[in-house]
Amino acid sequence: MKFAVLKFFAPMFAIAGTASFAMSEADDACIDHLRQVGGPDGQSGTIESSEFSEAGTLVMLRDAGGTLWRCIAYKDGSIGEMSVVDAMDDGGGAMAGAAGSTGSQRVKFDSGSTGAELVGELAPGASQQYVLGAKNEQFLYVRVAPRNGSLDYVIRNPDGSELLGLMSADKEYRGQLWQSGDHVVEVINRSNSSVDYNVIFGIE
Repeated sequence: MKFAVLKFFAPMFAIAGTASFAMSEADDACIDHLRQVGGPDGQSGTIESSEFSEAGTLVMLRDAGGTLWRCIAYKDGSIGEMSVVDAMDDGGGAMAGAAGSTGSQRVKFDSGSTGAELVGELAPGASQQYVLGAKNEQFLYVRVAPRNGSLDYVIRNPDGSELLGLMSADKEYRGQLWQSGDHVVEVINRSNSSVDYNVIFGIE
């Protein structure tokens, strides 16, 4: 959560005291979240603006591929919203969610937690792979919740075989695993329009 490592450079704010501290915390929280959901381009970029309010801080971020993201962060460090305002593909297919592309990211749970919720956006024909380390006999929970449009998903075992074949996002999955290692949940947009979504994972 350091700007030097992330290569994010915040503009200077002429605000002192609690507001500037809260803005800094919100900036950090949004940067961390963008690194989780933004694919390769989300690992660096710039903070375009940061507007503090008691209800929540609005942070606008532009990633390395030029995509503009809107983030709302709360005082406790949680994220209320992370969405794409203006998508921009850099031409090399690096942007997660670019048409026809497949992104990949590892899902990490907070210490002491057995679940995680991420947000994303997929262009038509694009997919996003989520990698979860789990053990034989543990139970996996997956819920994909599109905010507009429709999505599908598949779940693959560490050996590449299918744990769950193509499934519509309106059906959640809960089942026991029979292999140990990295399981892959791939969310797929087979529609003709971009889809924003939340995806929830649980391992017990």
